[in-house]
Amino acid sequence: MGYMYHPAFILYIHAFYCVSTVTLPREEAQILTVMSQKVDDIWNTFLVGIPIKNNPDNNTYGICNLQPNPKLDESEERISGQVLLRQSYPNGKLEAHFLVEGFPMDSSESNKAIHIHSFGDLSNGCDSTGGHYNPSSVNHPHHPGDFGNFEVQDGKIQKRQTNLEATLFGPYSVFGKSIVVHKLPDDLGQGGNQGSLDNGNAGTRLACCVIGSSTKSSWDKYTAGAED
Repeated sequence: MGYMYHPAFILYIHAFYCVSTVTLPREEAQILTVMSQKVDDIWNTFLVGIPIKNNPDNNTYGICNLQPNPKLDESEERISGQVLLRQSYPNGKLEAHFLVEGFPMDSSESNKAIHIHSFGDLSNGCDSTGGHYNPSSVNHPHHPGDFGNFEVQDGKIQKRQTNLEATLFGPYSVFGKSIVVHKLPDDLGQGGNQGSLDNGNAGTRLACCVIGSSTKSSWDKYTAGAED
């Protein structure tokens, strides 16, 4: 029965240590920082199940294999590809490679929005992935998975992003969430309506996938020769 309280207890300890280090003397703050890191290790290893040290470079890797939304009309684009994720444990920033194909050749120089959504549920195609992943309850485009707009060139998107706000670690890990490619560009919260503040008015969900853990070999395979 007590096991049910472990996640809440760990969250409490994590929050206590993170806040307390702001006001304590340097030596005590350092001790609490180490303890907080240990709590993060417990969270990631036992509660989230992330293979923290599954690679000798101390990176954790994720992959999301995009599939076309089965709810689309036949006239819509059929998009596929991969989104590769990499983050150095414990304090690195997330890096992502976007490799998306299937756009018509005449769509070159058009922009498509890509976002992380709340649920890894594809039971109703991309429509069941929910809204944007928004753990802090803020307006778009300040959600951690608001990746912005991607230019289509020769029917493809090939783009690298670094220093991202989303994370593979801790209670806000995006493992198990989804990534959605939209038909329209993101208005970046400037559209003057509620849709703009929720999702950037990015329109139809063309393709989606669930973020899962991966290995360095998958990262190397799909990012070799990719453009920044």
